[in-house]
Amino acid sequence: MGAGPFRSLAKGGLLTGGEAVVRALCGHGVTQAFGIPGTHNLEVYRHLASYGIRHVTPRHEQGAGYAADGYARVTGRPGVVLTTTGPALLNAAAAVGQAYSDSVPLLVVSPGMPLRHPRLSTGLLHEMRSQTEALRGVAAFSHRVSSVAEIDSAVARAFTLFRTGRPRPAHIEIPLDLLEAAEPLGPVRLSPPVPRPVPAVREAARVLAGAQRPALVLGGGARNAGAACLALAERLGTAVVTTANGKGTVPETHPLSLGVSLHSPAVQKWLATRDVVLAVGTELAESDFWTLPPRLDGTLVRVDIDPDQMHAGTPADVPLVGDARAVLEALLPELPLHARVPDDVTALRATRDAETAARDARWIPYLKAMRSVLAEDAVVTSDSAQCCYYGALPHLPVGPTGRYLHPTGFGTLGYALPAAIGAKVARPGRQVVALSGDGGLQFTVQELATAAQLRLPLPIVVFDNGGYGEIPRRDDGARRHADRRRPPAGRPAGPGPRLRRTRHTRVQPGGTPPRPRRGPRPARPHPDRHP
Repeated sequence: MGAGPFRSLAKGGLLTGGEAVVRALCGHGVTQAFGIPGTHNLEVYRHLASYGIRHVTPRHEQGAGYAADGYARVTGRPGVVLTTTGPALLNAAAAVGQAYSDSVPLLVVSPGMPLRHPRLSTGLLHEMRSQTEALRGVAAFSHRVSSVAEIDSAVARAFTLFRTGRPRPAHIEIPLDLLEAAEPLGPVRLSPPVPRPVPAVREAARVLAGAQRPALVLGGGARNAGAACLALAERLGTAVVTTANGKGTVPETHPLSLGVSLHSPAVQKWLATRDVVLAVGTELAESDFWTLPPRLDGTLVRVDIDPDQMHAGTPADVPLVGDARAVLEALLPELPLHARVPDDVTALRATRDAETAARDARWIPYLKAMRSVLAEDAVVTSDSAQCCYYGALPHLPVGPTGRYLHPTGFGTLGYALPAAIGAKVARPGRQVVALSGDGGLQFTVQELATAAQLRLPLPIVVFDNGGYGEIPRRDDGARRHADRRRPPAGRPAGPGPRLRRTRHTRVQPGGTPPRPRRGPRPARPHPDRHP
């Protein structure tokens, strides 16, 4: 394949399944992929460079998935993961589940067993009963193609979902015998631009204009509507509270901002007393409140691109199905120009902070130090660690130009470091910082080698509590199992084995190392002098 991507996209020709995949990705604007080459996916890798698609090779497929997730969150473009069959695909499944929970556009492409592979096991390398059934449990869909020509349609299906619906991960499986099979193909098939209709907003405007105690709740679906959200809050004079994924949609230093506070009992009580609640791009789920969602006695106006959310959890009284930015920009002109007297959220903010002052005090000085050196557009990635969900989420202010990437809902561990790598690859000119606990970091600590190989300037801030600190807080009986500083049950406590310093030298044939030559011992510097 030496004709270049333009000719291939425009004219088609005789293409293998592997090239058809890469051509379709290129046609949808993909320029970056993450993955690990394996025996079964080499035909895909063979064509990446000729279609201008860059590639990052992490140390584990889970790291590839989290890096692609971080890339997608900071660019708004789908992240692409390339895996081989069986265990490699399952390694990426945790990242797929996290992307599903957080509505992140992620496309995983893998080979699969041959097209005419019998259902009974035949002992092929990496064979499993069904990759598609496994991935359907964590992805929006898993599509196994049956011909090279179908690859275009499968990729177009995924990108149509990313662009027109709730963006969630998809998996495409290419049978092994199709990857190298060549078929004549026409021009690449692209997902059509589908207009998003703006729903009727007059009823919502009427309800909001008459509200005496409104509230605005912003989730991850509001991220691209930050300016409209802020204008709406100032027009209504109402306080704004966000979910973890909505963090920074409006400036968290704004007088009306409560930041990430839905988990606060004081904020939950306040929310329950509002006569109108406008929820934008959020599930209002248990993972947002960290408990059962409170009962809302007022009118609930919901804005969401997913129609199922209008009936999930707390049903909407006024449903507005559509893109958050388009809906809110249509809603603003319908509201009266006079603003309410703005809410004074100072007292509520103080009550919220007093609830957790003792618990959160250990992290706040460090987070203030971080904030003092972070640029306004810095990207911070975090983990399911106490320092993140108790510390940084409520106490590290982020504005609309910055990003805070957190694994919500599914709540995976090991997200911060590989997600930071993906974010830095996507935005090399911005500050990117990974924030993690010692437990979460060790899930993907091998990705330090990836960051070093890419020569990424990537600070990693680790809070070390010597174990999984959340577990003893909930169950003291599990303390011994969650504390990595203690020996396992049944093993005596005390100092570990004393290891003598070993001089590593070349090993001769037969396994006997040569005796090191003794030379003059270098003089040690005096402790009061600098060498």
